[in-house]
Amino acid sequence: MNTPLEVRNDTAARALTLCWPAGETQRVDHARLRAACPCAACRRLRLGGAAPALAPDVMLIAIEPMGYGVQLSFSDGHARGIYPWTYLEQLGHGKDR
Repeated sequence: MNTPLEVRNDTAARALTLCWPAGETQRVDHARLRAACPCAACRRLRLGGAAPALAPDVMLIAIEPMGYGVQLSFSDGHARGIYPWTYLEQLGHGKDR
């Protein structure tokens, strides 16, 4: 499993920064993270052809380590998704599951 050396929340840029062991640094916008939430409710919406409702100014307000990834909390009150490191790495490369 590829685990980042550093995880930073840049509130001014509204982006999560991930620094990987191979030297790569990725930035993922807060809105993209919220839209790609992997929780069951958000996945069900996406599978049904809808998108989770989110404000354009949504912000990441908390990061809770979970070993294999992080649980992210957003300014809209959503805090159910646990983002595995591999999923975050894919989002940083512009890929969704």
